[in-house]
Amino acid sequence: MRRYIVPLLAIMLVASCNQKKTPASGEIKDISPKHDHAMLIVESESCIYCKQLRKDLERQDISSQLEGMDVYSVLYESNAKVKYILNGQEKVSTEEELAKTLRVNSFPQIFFYDKEGKIVLHIPGYQPPKTLACSIKFVKEEKYKERDYIEYLKSQECI
Repeated sequence: MRRYIVPLLAIMLVASCNQKKTPASGEIKDISPKHDHAMLIVESESCIYCKQLRKDLERQDISSQLEGMDVYSVLYESNAKVKYILNGQEKVSTEEELAKTLRVNSFPQIFFYDKEGKIVLHIPGYQPPKTLACSIKFVKEEKYKERDYIEYLKSQECI
C-alpha cells in the first residue's frame, strides 16, 4: 500500500502545479472599449444559445468581422467585479448588477457600444452567423448613424 501512496502524492503535487491560477478575488475586469466599438455578451451558465454563440464567434466569417472591435462577456450569475463605461460614466459593479442595469432578462443578449459607453445596438437573443456578421458590420461601419437596423439587414439580405 505504501508503494502506491508516494507516487500518488507525487502525481497530485505535479497536477496542482500545472493548474491555471485563478484571478485574485479583488481583481476587476475592465470592459471599457479600447477601440471605437465594443461588443458585450451577457450570458447565463445554463444557456445553450450562449454556448452556440461562442462557437459562432470562432467562425472565420465572424472573427474577421470582429477585427478592430473589443469583445467582452459577462455572466449573469457572477459576483465578479467589472469596470465599464455606460452613457459617459465610468462605473464598477458586479457582472450581475451590470446585467440588471442593462435590464437583461433572457440570454444571450448582445450590446454594441461606443467609446463613451453609448449603446448603439442591442440584440436581445441569439442570431444566426450570417445575421450576426451583418450586425457587426452595421456597427463597425457606423450605419446606425444613417439608417434603420432592420432596413439595413433587409437591404444586405441578412434576414
